[in-house]
Amino acid sequence: MSQVTDPIADYLTRIRNAMHAKHPRVDIPASRMKREITKILIEEGYLRNYLNIDDGKQGILRVFLKYGRDGAPAISGLRRISRPGLRRYVGYRDVPRVRNNLGLAVLSTPNGVISSKRARRERLGGEVLLYVW
Repeated sequence: MSQVTDPIADYLTRIRNAMHAKHPRVDIPASRMKREITKILIEEGYLRNYLNIDDGKQGILRVFLKYGRDGAPAISGLRRISRPGLRRYVGYRDVPRVRNNLGLAVLSTPNGVISSKRARRERLGGEVLLYVW
């Protein structure tokens, strides 16, 4: 078994692959960071719901994916921005606008993991984790 060096990139890849294969849900090894990112994606309408499953170890995050009436996934793109080899930080004035505000950036700030919309509203900067559109 290989060690995952970037758990958030693994999380995004699992969601991307499951949506491409039209799966209704995907199971992901749980962590607090992944749970917070999932909550933001649900609030913003990109995912349906999630469950925490206790397996006696770190737990499993079961994410229920969202599709439109025509079967198109709610998420058309996911991109990891800050990664272990190159961290990306922004001040509150430079919080990115993804796809001309049609997308969303997720940031890790001193106040926790938040969306770019909330970061601009609360004037917070931090590490840009990912883009979703």
